[in-house]
Amino acid sequence: MDTIRVLDLGLVSPLRSQAIFHGVAHAMTPETPNTIVLVGPTDPYVCIGYHQELEKEVDVEYCRQHSLPIYRREIGGGAVYLDKGQVFTQWIFQRSHLPLSLKERFALYIEPLVNAYHALGINASLRPINDVHVDGKKIGGTGAAQMGEAEVVVGSLMFDFNFELMARVLKVSSEKMRDKIHQSLNEYMTTMTRELDHTPDYEMVKQEYLQQCAKTLNVTLEMDEPTPAELAMTEEIEARFTSDEWLYHKGGLRQTGVVKIHADVYLVEVAHKAPGGLIRATARLHKERIDDLTLSGDFTILPAFAVGALEQALRGVILEQEAVRACVTEFYRSLSVQSPGVEVDDWVTTVLALKNQAPHS
Repeated sequence: MDTIRVLDLGLVSPLRSQAIFHGVAHAMTPETPNTIVLVGPTDPYVCIGYHQELEKEVDVEYCRQHSLPIYRREIGGGAVYLDKGQVFTQWIFQRSHLPLSLKERFALYIEPLVNAYHALGINASLRPINDVHVDGKKIGGTGAAQMGEAEVVVGSLMFDFNFELMARVLKVSSEKMRDKIHQSLNEYMTTMTRELDHTPDYEMVKQEYLQQCAKTLNVTLEMDEPTPAELAMTEEIEARFTSDEWLYHKGGLRQTGVVKIHADVYLVEVAHKAPGGLIRATARLHKERIDDLTLSGDFTILPAFAVGALEQALRGVILEQEAVRACVTEFYRSLSVQSPGVEVDDWVTTVLALKNQAPHS
């Protein structure tokens, strides 16, 4: 890995800012160079994680009324409000050129971010497994995914952030809860603007970041433009990202709480907060077996199809600890699943909570 291509795309449309790294990744061939993309959106939008259910996470009506587009990315994590206060830093690398361990991969990706902040006089550090903190306040998270032949790691340079709008676009149970979210974001997040009392020059910060990337990876950087094949793939991605089928693809069972269908059949929904993110499970239970199941949340898991595979694996399983644990353990073993902060125990706890939530006959 002697040379890395850099695509500094500046400000582009919200849709393009999210689709371009997907396009570069899905167009990757064995001959494609490892690539770093720098890009930001001209206008605000909302982006949800690959495994999330749209209407459980985002106030869709508010976004429609205020012309805020919503897109679903192919990377896990949570719903987030985005605007030109962030410059996205996206690595699209050949599979063999990044550490196999997600923990090591995130650490490598975060190192130049932290060092760039240090160069600006900001006391940033890695907070394992994939966050960047400044004196206990978050200044950025990261995500990872496999797309075609590519390994992708993404994050951002956080120049500024609209805490109020972030709190407003989320789906919450009450306005009191929304106020608490806003307060918490203000207390536990920070930005370059807050830390420095001014917004640093975008071009200067980007150049510092790229210098740190070159140093961390021990490579030469070459500025370039996307290829025609990458742009064509990006346009295909944009068409998919603007379709309702993609946006609502985690729809599944949409009931909440407990709904009795008949004496032996219930629809049940539960949530479990693991260290690596929130897990939601919505299931149809038939005589204490899982008849149908939808899993969602803001966790990170590789490979990306693992959530659907786990849904399938658990269908038909009796809701007893030994049976559920055996199923999930074998699932992790057979697919070599990586899910930082989400362990076998978290899935077992979530699934068994379905049984506890359902009325007992």
